[in-house]
Amino acid sequence: MAIRGAGLLRYRLSPGGCEVFLIHMGGPAWAKKDLAAWSIPKGVIGRQEGPLAAAIREFFEETGFRVGGGYEPLATIRQNSNKDLTVWAMEADCDPTQLKSNTFSIVWPPKSGQLGTFPEADRGAWFDVPTAFQKIAKGQRPVLERFALGHANPESPA
Repeated sequence: MAIRGAGLLRYRLSPGGCEVFLIHMGGPAWAKKDLAAWSIPKGVIGRQEGPLAAAIREFFEETGFRVGGGYEPLATIRQNSNKDLTVWAMEADCDPTQLKSNTFSIVWPPKSGQLGTFPEADRGAWFDVPTAFQKIAKGQRPVLERFALGHANPESPA
């Protein structure tokens, strides 16, 4: 059975067009990567939780930003072989320099026996839609494609 996840794609309209807010995945595995290393703030839906409630909770946990209202159902996609992701879009601005993410722990370096703690998201940024297609994790590109159909007119995705 697939793991069910949910997320929020925050966007803003600017004089140059539409921009989306993405987070850079934290931890040592992603530290030196940029292309396909950014994500929609998202996570696993809890047992007693609805998908939208999970998306709102995960957005706050991974960014520290509160959200409220104006959620537009966007898409449910198969992100990878064992995860389905349901995403809502929401228009709102935020300051990426104020991002405060929760953390996770792993043994790092591998086999060292040392437990390291890392942020789930180490930074956030606004991207125009064509740039976001390059930055976002490959499994999440269908969400961005669906968003672009209704909110932007990007160049053909890479």
